[in-house]
Amino acid sequence: MKIVIAPDSFKESLSAPEVAAAIARGWRQVFPEAELLLRPMADGGEGTVDAVLAATGGERRECRVCGPLGEPVLAHWGWLGEGTAVLEMASASGLHHVPRDRRDATVTTSLGTGELIRAALDAGATRIILGLGGSATNDGGAGLLQALGVRFLDAREVELPPGGAALARLVRIDVGGLDPRLLQARLEVAADVDNPLCGPRGASRVFGPQKGADPQQVEQLDAALEHYARLVAATLGEDHSRHPGVGAAGGLGFAARAFLHAGFRPGIELVAELSGLADAVEGADLVITGEGRLDSQSLHGKTPVGVARIARAAGVPVVALAGSLGEDYQALYAAGIDAAFALSPGPQSLEQAMTGAAAELQARACDLARLWRLARG
Repeated sequence: MKIVIAPDSFKESLSAPEVAAAIARGWRQVFPEAELLLRPMADGGEGTVDAVLAATGGERRECRVCGPLGEPVLAHWGWLGEGTAVLEMASASGLHHVPRDRRDATVTTSLGTGELIRAALDAGATRIILGLGGSATNDGGAGLLQALGVRFLDAREVELPPGGAALARLVRIDVGGLDPRLLQARLEVAADVDNPLCGPRGASRVFGPQKGADPQQVEQLDAALEHYARLVAATLGEDHSRHPGVGAAGGLGFAARAFLHAGFRPGIELVAELSGLADAVEGADLVITGEGRLDSQSLHGKTPVGVARIARAAGVPVVALAGSLGEDYQALYAAGIDAAFALSPGPQSLEQAMTGAAAELQARACDLARLWRLARG
């Protein structure tokens, strides 16, 4: 018996490797001799580096960088060897670094993510994979570019302060200091959204409120990003602001595409490729996936559906375990998930569910294995 276990993390509760390990413990209670292949997954957001390192055996590295509010934070990234580095924006510029009472999308900066890229270049990276989920910023990636040598100047030729609101005062962009090593490196962006930079579906209006922007600040940020995009187009000779995905991470996707010539791919595709999920699934009897919540929104680039797509191509059934099942989760069945189960054995608080997630995952995996044994006769 060969079982592939490929879940995402349960946010604020368990990492993807911890989820996979809990499921494996439950399955082994019934089938102790089964071949279990653990392939923790992620979609480009928080946990991407840990998922890739757990699957590949790469090296975890740390460096101190500028956090979203300008205060130093300890960020981590992954080195896979042969010139490949895996980074996640959330580690340097993530929303979890900003206390709720200090969230202000007009001033947060992506500078620390640029410093992570610089650290990867210093290590000799020629391929950099950057996950964009979970950001605290709405600065169009200006902070990232400043860390890599680009200067954003106002009418007095003074460099702009951090944050998306300051871009309204942008007059000139100086790209002369852009790190030349970027010309020899390939940047791949892992993102699970297709939003443009500005407008009704842009970075500010869709994601700004969750980062602390009130309605007036949302309009202020959107106008600042429109102004920024016009100057970038005038400087580089091309308008990238309407391309799908450039609104990811508060517009950092825009900076990555326009200035760093990044390629974009769904995060789950990149993580699955790095972890060898397609090879692992070949000849498997069952794939078990999951994440904290499954609902109809999971159809849009989330991990379980990406895993199911790969399993379906190999003709392998898929079962998903989730902390909760939301409205219209049955829509996932058409996307290749054959069955889905919630963890909770009964009514409980969110805190109880989060603290007991590992035990419940193990118990539900054991239940699933017993059902599997019964079905196989």
